[in-house]
Amino acid sequence: MLSSAVLLLAAGHLAAAVPAASSSYASRPAVSTVEPSLTAIQSAEATVKPVTPVSNVEGASFKRFYQVWLENIDYQSAMGDPNMAWLASQGITLSNYFATTHPSEPNYCAAAGGDNFGMDNDDFNVVPANVSTIVDLLDTKNISWAEYQEDLPYAGFLGFNYSNQKTYANDYVRKHNPLIFYESITNNSTRVRQIKGFTDFETDLKNQELPQWAFFTPNMTNDAHDTNITFGSKWERSFMAPLLNNSYFMNDTVVLLTFDENETYGIANKVFAILLGGAIPEKLKGTVDNTYYNHYSTIATVSENWGLPSLGRWDCNANVFDIVSSKTGKVNAALNFNDKSVYFNQSYPGPLSDELYSDVWPIPTNSSTCANGRGVLPSIVKTYAGQKASFNYTSPYPYDALTGLDVPSQ
Repeated sequence: MLSSAVLLLAAGHLAAAVPAASSSYASRPAVSTVEPSLTAIQSAEATVKPVTPVSNVEGASFKRFYQVWLENIDYQSAMGDPNMAWLASQGITLSNYFATTHPSEPNYCAAAGGDNFGMDNDDFNVVPANVSTIVDLLDTKNISWAEYQEDLPYAGFLGFNYSNQKTYANDYVRKHNPLIFYESITNNSTRVRQIKGFTDFETDLKNQELPQWAFFTPNMTNDAHDTNITFGSKWERSFMAPLLNNSYFMNDTVVLLTFDENETYGIANKVFAILLGGAIPEKLKGTVDNTYYNHYSTIATVSENWGLPSLGRWDCNANVFDIVSSKTGKVNAALNFNDKSVYFNQSYPGPLSDELYSDVWPIPTNSSTCANGRGVLPSIVKTYAGQKASFNYTSPYPYDALTGLDVPSQ
């Protein structure tokens, strides 16, 4: 097994340039350290091997939960696209699914750690190792997990981006990789090699060695970031269609297809979202679920499905997808969508903010009411023992700087 030091050396001495720190300003490295040389990348590609864990833990509604995110499309534009409409016909449309803020990176960060820590940029941000993620929840029951990042040059690559080597167009970018921000992942030589490429997904699918939780990020062309909804939806349909006919992939699987954020900052940050897969009952295909959800709901849904604790952050009491809550009895909160001030377009003051910088990392709650009464992961409670939670994380609505649905307690 390769050590963390070897992996980080292969990434161009990145670790030395990115210490755990209390702010993005202290931890943001020089450009030369985040773009490894092609020689270093090719050397690591030849030697670093991906890790492929497999498990079969029963859940209330599904055995596998996967996410595929596209980029920066308004709800109405996505809803009106014919390929997205076809995908929606195969599953459940979530008509009130919201992102958490702008721009892209804080939304990906939020989906892994239950918070965006005030992030309001797409910079080289690092979250210290004492901050837990959904991986720590999954590991409590040995539920296998992975990420699949299109055009990632090798498993565990820590660079800022990796361009197409023929056209030099954008391909893989770090800002669209949820787990790579967290030192609890990148400092662990096994965990970091579970962040893999799409070719590894093809291998895992062929060998029937898929994990039970996975996050898929297409490259910057296929995800509509550098193209448009027409291009992105065509790619997504071509990607999903054969999988929907693959009995191994579909078995007890739920796939969330959604977007990181909308494109128009001046309107509510609602994004198009679809649930499909073999775990979706036939009678629900082509239906609409109008419950309020957001990116934190992905963590809460996974916790509810497998009986896991909470991270003690915005996942604590986030709404759970109805396909799970209807089986477990979790009661979801309602949101007044007639309130035109509900935007979810801004972050709060925090250590990863440029505009509203604070050097204080937010403290999670230790409330026993989190995760439908299962409470907070014990190691998190121990880490922050005696410290007051920074926000009312027990609220089902994340902090929205424009609505006052929740406010900092400091």
